Amino acid sequence: MSIPQLLVHHKADNVGVVVVEGLTAGTEMLCVVTEDNSDFKLTANADVPIGHKVALTDLSAGDTVVKYGEDIGKMVGAAEQGGHVHVHNLKTKRW
Repeated sequence: MSIPQLLVHHKADNVGVVVVEGLTAGTEMLCVVTEDNSDFKLTANADVPIGHKVALTDLSAGDTVVKYGEDIGKMVGAAEQGGHVHVHNLKTKRW
């Protein structure tokens, strides 16, 4: 069995979390959905540090980001599928 590089917590999520050190652009990631233990492949299009998020679909400024099946904020910049999602392009809606 291969070790997943990306975990997706809920089937409704549009981001997953990198769970390995040194993920580099061009890596075909094994992505596991923890809700039902299903998996899929996705290619990283950026170097993404462990603990940071990756877009599962193209995300545009203003889009809602969903993690754990919950709204965690909005995009303030774009990220294409496989792209890095973090504080440079994602902000909370609380303020």
